Amino acid sequence: MMQASVFKDILNTLPAVDDIRAIVLLDASGEPVGRLDNQPGTAGSVRVYHALIKNHGHIDRKAAREGLALYAEHTPDARANPGKHPNIDRLLSIAEADAPGLRARLVLNQDD
Repeated sequence: MMQASVFKDILNTLPAVDDIRAIVLLDASGEPVGRLDNQPGTAGSVRVYHALIKNHGHIDRKAAREGLALYAEHTPDARANPGKHPNIDRLLSIAEADAPGLRARLVLNQDD
């Protein structure tokens, strides 16, 4: 029996984020609208968002859809429980509700 992709297995295929302290999400005018810190609980989201930014340069509808696929089993849970997974909710709103895309600024560990 084939098992569907699981988030933890997908994470292992994404670029490492050891040198990244956080990702600051920016709106079209460059104003910060969110921050993902590279710490337990959000480190997986940092890897997903970093991979999307690396592949697409920003997070538009196409990147958001790719991100929803990367979140695997967490995406249906986020759909069923709005607010439980805010980083997935953000991608859902861009991919499916015409929310504006996002740009990002990486905060590296040596940025003190």
